[in-house]
Amino acid sequence: MGSGKSTIGRRLAQRLSMPFADADDEIERAAGMTITDIFAKFGEAHFRDGERRVIARLLAGRPLVLATGGGAFINDETRALILQDSLCIWLDADIPTLVERTARRSHRPLLKGRDAGQVLRELATQRNPTYAEAHVRVSSASSPHEHTVRAILEELSKWNA
Repeated sequence: MGSGKSTIGRRLAQRLSMPFADADDEIERAAGMTITDIFAKFGEAHFRDGERRVIARLLAGRPLVLATGGGAFINDETRALILQDSLCIWLDADIPTLVERTARRSHRPLLKGRDAGQVLRELATQRNPTYAEAHVRVSSASSPHEHTVRAILEELSKWNA
Protein backbone atom coordinates (compact mmCIF):
# COMPACT_ATOMS: atom_id res chain seq x y z
CA MET A 1 0.00 0.00 0.00
CA GLY A 2 1.60 3.21 -1.19
CA SER A 3 4.59 1.57 -2.87
CA GLY A 4 3.57 3.00 -6.25
CA LYS A 5 2.31 -0.23 -7.81
CA SER A 6 -0.30 1.37 -10.04
CA THR A 7 1.65 4.45 -11.10
CA ILE A 8 4.89 2.57 -11.68
CA GLY A 9 3.04 -0.36 -13.28
CA ARG A 10 1.38 1.91 -15.84
CA ARG A 11 4.71 3.52 -16.74
CA LEU A 12 6.45 0.14 -16.91
CA ALA A 13 3.74 -1.27 -19.18
CA GLN A 14 4.10 1.70 -21.49
CA ARG A 15 7.89 1.25 -21.66
CA LEU A 16 7.44 -2.48 -22.37
CA SER A 17 4.62 -1.88 -24.89
CA MET A 18 2.37 -4.16 -22.86
CA PRO A 19 -1.14 -3.72 -21.51
CA PHE A 20 -1.54 -2.75 -17.86
CA ALA A 21 -4.13 -3.91 -15.35
CA ASP A 22 -4.68 -2.93 -11.75
CA ALA A 23 -6.12 -5.90 -9.85
CA ASP A 24 -8.03 -3.59 -7.49
CA ASP A 25 -9.77 -1.86 -10.43
CA GLU A 26 -10.59 -5.24 -11.97
CA ILE A 27 -12.01 -6.50 -8.65
CA GLU A 28 -14.23 -3.43 -8.36
CA ARG A 29 -15.42 -3.89 -11.95
CA ALA A 30 -16.18 -7.59 -11.38
CA ALA A 31 -17.96 -6.95 -8.06
CA GLY A 32 -19.78 -3.83 -9.17
CA MET A 33 -18.73 -2.09 -5.96
CA THR A 34 -15.71 -0.42 -4.41
CA ILE A 35 -13.12 -2.32 -2.39
CA THR A 36 -14.06 -0.22 0.63
CA ASP A 37 -17.68 -1.35 0.21
CA ILE A 38 -16.65 -5.00 -0.27
CA PHE A 39 -14.63 -4.87 2.96
CA ALA A 40 -17.49 -3.16 4.84
CA LYS A 41 -20.26 -5.43 3.56
CA PHE A 42 -18.54 -8.83 3.29
CA GLY A 43 -15.20 -8.58 5.13
CA GLU A 44 -11.60 -9.14 4.16
CA ALA A 45 -11.85 -12.93 3.64
CA HIS A 46 -14.55 -12.48 0.97
CA PHE A 47 -12.50 -9.75 -0.69
CA ARG A 48 -9.35 -11.93 -0.75
CA ASP A 49 -11.26 -14.81 -2.36
CA GLY A 50 -12.52 -12.54 -5.13
CA GLU A 51 -9.07 -11.02 -5.48
CA ARG A 52 -7.54 -14.48 -6.00
CA ARG A 53 -10.09 -15.35 -8.68
CA VAL A 54 -9.59 -12.06 -10.54
CA ILE A 55 -5.79 -12.36 -10.45
CA ALA A 56 -5.98 -15.97 -11.71
CA ARG A 57 -8.15 -14.81 -14.63
CA LEU A 58 -5.78 -11.97 -15.48
CA LEU A 59 -2.68 -14.19 -15.32
CA ALA A 60 -4.35 -16.77 -17.57
CA GLY A 61 -4.84 -14.15 -20.28
CA ARG A 62 -2.39 -12.33 -22.51
CA PRO A 63 0.91 -11.12 -21.04
CA LEU A 64 0.55 -7.85 -19.16
CA VAL A 65 1.91 -5.75 -16.33
CA LEU A 66 -0.35 -6.40 -13.35
CA ALA A 67 -0.41 -4.34 -10.16
CA THR A 68 -1.78 -6.34 -7.27
CA GLY A 69 -2.95 -5.05 -3.91
CA GLY A 70 -0.56 -5.28 -0.98
CA GLY A 71 -2.41 -8.20 0.62
CA ALA A 72 -2.77 -10.33 -2.52
CA PHE A 73 0.70 -11.85 -2.29
CA ILE A 74 0.10 -12.84 1.35
CA ASN A 75 -2.61 -15.32 0.32
CA ASP A 76 -0.90 -18.70 -0.23
CA GLU A 77 -2.96 -19.61 -3.31
CA THR A 78 -2.65 -16.18 -4.90
CA ARG A 79 1.09 -16.07 -4.21
CA ALA A 80 1.55 -19.52 -5.78
CA LEU A 81 -0.32 -18.37 -8.91
CA ILE A 82 1.77 -15.22 -9.17
CA LEU A 83 5.10 -16.98 -8.64
CA GLN A 84 4.23 -19.75 -11.09
CA ASP A 85 2.68 -17.68 -13.87
CA SER A 86 4.61 -14.42 -13.84
CA LEU A 87 7.77 -12.57 -12.94
CA CYS A 88 6.93 -11.02 -9.60
CA ILE A 89 8.46 -7.69 -8.56
CA TRP A 90 8.34 -6.41 -4.98
CA LEU A 91 8.30 -2.61 -4.86
CA ASP A 92 9.88 -2.05 -1.46
CA ALA A 93 9.48 1.35 0.17
CA ASP A 94 10.34 2.62 3.63
CA ILE A 95 7.59 3.47 6.11
CA PRO A 96 7.91 7.30 5.92
CA THR A 97 7.52 7.09 2.12
CA LEU A 98 4.48 4.82 2.45
CA VAL A 99 2.88 7.10 5.06
CA GLU A 100 3.40 10.15 2.85
CA ARG A 101 1.98 8.41 -0.22
CA THR A 102 -1.02 6.81 1.49
CA ALA A 103 -1.99 10.17 3.03
CA ARG A 104 -2.79 11.44 -0.48
CA ARG A 105 -5.89 9.23 -0.80
CA SER A 106 -8.55 8.20 1.70
CA HIS A 107 -9.83 4.99 0.07
CA ARG A 108 -7.65 2.49 1.96
CA PRO A 109 -9.82 0.23 4.14
CA LEU A 110 -6.95 -1.09 6.27
CA LEU A 111 -6.01 2.48 7.28
CA LYS A 112 -9.52 3.78 7.95
CA GLY A 113 -9.62 5.50 11.34
CA ARG A 114 -6.14 4.29 12.33
CA ASP A 115 -2.62 5.70 12.57
CA ALA A 116 -1.13 5.05 9.11
CA GLY A 117 2.46 4.80 10.36
CA GLN A 118 1.55 2.22 12.99
CA VAL A 119 -0.55 0.14 10.58
CA LEU A 120 2.11 0.25 7.86
CA ARG A 121 4.86 -0.77 10.32
CA GLU A 122 2.71 -3.71 11.50
CA LEU A 123 1.95 -4.75 7.93
CA ALA A 124 5.64 -4.52 6.95
CA THR A 125 6.61 -6.70 9.91
CA GLN A 126 3.99 -9.28 8.97
CA ARG A 127 4.26 -9.14 5.19
CA ASN A 128 7.85 -8.34 4.24
CA PRO A 129 9.14 -11.88 4.89
CA THR A 130 6.52 -13.13 2.42
CA TYR A 131 7.17 -10.30 -0.04
CA ALA A 132 10.81 -11.44 -0.03
CA GLU A 133 9.67 -14.52 -1.99
CA ALA A 134 9.18 -12.28 -5.04
CA HIS A 135 11.51 -12.99 -7.94
CA VAL A 136 12.82 -9.40 -7.93
CA ARG A 137 13.02 -6.71 -5.25
CA VAL A 138 13.28 -3.06 -6.29
CA SER A 139 13.37 -0.04 -4.01
CA SER A 140 10.47 2.33 -4.52
CA ALA A 141 12.01 5.27 -2.72
CA SER A 142 10.64 8.78 -2.53
CA SER A 143 12.54 9.64 -5.72
CA PRO A 144 10.61 10.14 -8.97
CA HIS A 145 8.74 7.06 -10.17
CA GLU A 146 10.81 7.05 -13.36
CA HIS A 147 13.87 6.03 -11.29
CA THR A 148 11.96 2.99 -10.05
CA VAL A 149 10.83 2.12 -13.58
CA ARG A 150 14.45 2.28 -14.77
CA ALA A 151 15.55 0.05 -11.87
CA ILE A 152 12.89 -2.50 -12.82
CA LEU A 153 13.94 -2.45 -16.47
CA GLU A 154 17.52 -3.01 -15.37
CA GLU A 155 16.45 -6.02 -13.29
CA LEU A 156 14.33 -7.37 -16.16
CA SER A 157 17.32 -7.17 -18.50
CA LYS A 158 19.15 -9.55 -16.15
CA TRP A 159 16.27 -12.04 -16.41
CA ASN A 160 16.24 -11.82 -20.20
CA ALA A 161 20.02 -12.20 -20.55
